[in-house]
Amino acid sequence: MSKPDWQRDGRDWPNREASRFVDAAGLRWHVQVAGAGPVVLLLHGAGAATHSWRDMLPLLARDFTVVAPDLPGHGFTATPQRAGLTMPGMARAASGLLRTLDLTPALVVGHSAGAGIALRLALDGLAAPVIALNGALLPFPGLAAKLFPAIARVLFVNPLMPSILSFQAQRPGAVARVIAGTGSHIEARGLDLYGRLFRRSGHVAGTLGMMANWDLDALRRDLPRLAVPLTLYAGDRDAAVPPRVSREVAGLVPGARFEAVRGGHLMHEEDPARFAALIASAASGTAASP
Repeated sequence: MSKPDWQRDGRDWPNREASRFVDAAGLRWHVQVAGAGPVVLLLHGAGAATHSWRDMLPLLARDFTVVAPDLPGHGFTATPQRAGLTMPGMARAASGLLRTLDLTPALVVGHSAGAGIALRLALDGLAAPVIALNGALLPFPGLAAKLFPAIARVLFVNPLMPSILSFQAQRPGAVARVIAGTGSHIEARGLDLYGRLFRRSGHVAGTLGMMANWDLDALRRDLPRLAVPLTLYAGDRDAAVPPRVSREVAGLVPGARFEAVRGGHLMHEEDPARFAALIASAASGTAASP
């Protein structure tokens, strides 16, 4: 399977000057580190990479040290064995990366599935507040809870499927349709970057592996014991993760704050300045309202 190639697919990668490759937790990571000040860790969602923060990262780097990795199996970071694609496995790997970088976050921001990793980090001992952007934090309702990971697992174990799916991504308009299906509309540059990833079978395989091994039931059981501040922002046009998920999670976590905001699933890519301001306010210890 072909992973995204840094010299080809990453030739003009957003914030490339902040990129470095680091060996940590048994993986070769692509991570971007920029700015100075309190550390803000950014964790992208399934199927994405550091490009998801392309316009937010330089804004936050004015006042903070921003750390944004490609998650295991995604983008330019190596793909681990199956255990490394679980939520606890990714959280352990992210902890290892932070130790290698010798950086301790003052705030962790997670988008979609990245919010699950952020909460797992906090539940396992990282004492930093968490901001969840359209967090994919609860199991699908009803039969879908069993069917969705089962289908992803079947696709993951079939060695041909990632290649087939990456081939499909080469069709004109295919990537734009996928993004529009989340309720978001992003600029042409963003679509091009997603396309570069979707057309690489190694990235597709990493995403499928993550989805196939995601255990949200365990996370849900642990949420009531979360001991760090949690703020959940949910886009009113999100067609991938309904806003009710964030609302329900807020009810499970003592002291959690929920805000419904304008936007689709990729709302931080649609309006990066707005969400950078929200995150900066949270990192500075002040309340922010959309």
